[in-house]
Amino acid sequence: MSAVTSSSSGGVWAASWRRLKTDRVGVVSMWIVGAFLLLVLLAATDLVASKWQDEIGVPNAPPTLLGPQPAEDTGTIAAPKGPNVDLSDIDPLAPRYGEWAERAAKFKTDEIVRAETLPLGGDRLGRDVLAKVVKGAEISIFVGLAAAVVATLIGTLLGALSGFFGGKVGDFLEWVYNVFTAIPSILLIFAFAAIFHRGVGSVVLILALTGWTGIYRLVRAEFMKHRVREYVRSAEAIGASQWSRMFKHILPNVSHVALVQLSLHVVSFIKSEVILSYLGLGVSVDQVSWGTMLAEAQNELILGHWWQLTAVAVFMAVFVTAFALFTDALRDALDPKLRGLE
Repeated sequence: MSAVTSSSSGGVWAASWRRLKTDRVGVVSMWIVGAFLLLVLLAATDLVASKWQDEIGVPNAPPTLLGPQPAEDTGTIAAPKGPNVDLSDIDPLAPRYGEWAERAAKFKTDEIVRAETLPLGGDRLGRDVLAKVVKGAEISIFVGLAAAVVATLIGTLLGALSGFFGGKVGDFLEWVYNVFTAIPSILLIFAFAAIFHRGVGSVVLILALTGWTGIYRLVRAEFMKHRVREYVRSAEAIGASQWSRMFKHILPNVSHVALVQLSLHVVSFIKSEVILSYLGLGVSVDQVSWGTMLAEAQNELILGHWWQLTAVAVFMAVFVTAFALFTDALRDALDPKLRGLE
C-alpha cells in the first residue's frame, strides 16, 4: 500500500510539473524568483554586497544617470594679501608655530576619494543604495521564507492531529485556533513584537506564531476528508499504525495544499517584515532590510533624494509580483480542478 501511494504521489507531481511548464507567465515568474533567491544566496555568502556599510560616495550621491550634483558655494573667506603679521611680541607661543608645523607635516592622513555618483545613488552617509537593496533583499526574503516554512510546519502538524484524531484533541486544538483568530493579526504581531527583542530570529518566530492558523484550517479539513477514504481504511486493515496512516498515506495526498499555502505566506510575511522594520520593531539597527531602507528613504524624500525609495520599491514590487504569479501558476498546476483544466 505504501509503495502504491508513493507511486501515485510521484505521478501527481510529474503531471503537475507538466502543467506548470505550459504556463508561460508561471515559468517566467519562476525564473525571476529563482534569480532573486540566487542573489540572496550570493549576499549571504558575502560574494555580493558585502561592503554595503562602506561610505564610498558623497552624502546623498545621485544615480549615475543623473550625473554629479552641482558644486555648492562654501563661502570661503579670501586670505588677505601681503606678508604675515609678526605676532612674536604679543603671542609667546608664536616662535613654536614653525616647529609644530614641521612635526604635523610628518603625520600625513590619506583622504579617501568619494564617488560623486553611484549606480543607483547613495544614502545620507554615502553608502551604495544598490548594495543596500541587495543586502536588504537577503534579510527580507529570508525572513519571509523561514517564517513561512515554520508556520507551515506548525499548521500542518496541528491540522493533521486535529483532523485525524478529532475528539478531545480536536476540540483543544480548535480552542487554540479560535483564540489566535479572535485577535486581529496585526495586533497579535505587534503584541509579540513588544515581547521579543529585535532581530531576524525574533521576526521569524513572531510571524510563524501568528501565521499558522490558515494552514491549520485547510490541512485539518483535508485530513478529515481523507481519513475515511478506502485507501486509509485498507492501510488500517493490514495493520498500519496511526502515525503511518497520517504521514505515509494521507500527508502525501494533501501536501499540495500545504505547499500552496507556504508560497502564499511568503509574500504576506515579507510585507509584514517590511512593516515591522519600518516601524522599528523588526531587524536590529546594525542590519538592513527593505523595511529599514523605507524608513530611511522617508526622511531623504523630504529633501528631494528619491533614489533609495525608488530602488526599494522596484525590487520589492518585482519580487512580490513574480512570486504571486508563480504561486497562482503553482496552485493551478497542483490542483487543476480550480480552473477547470481537468
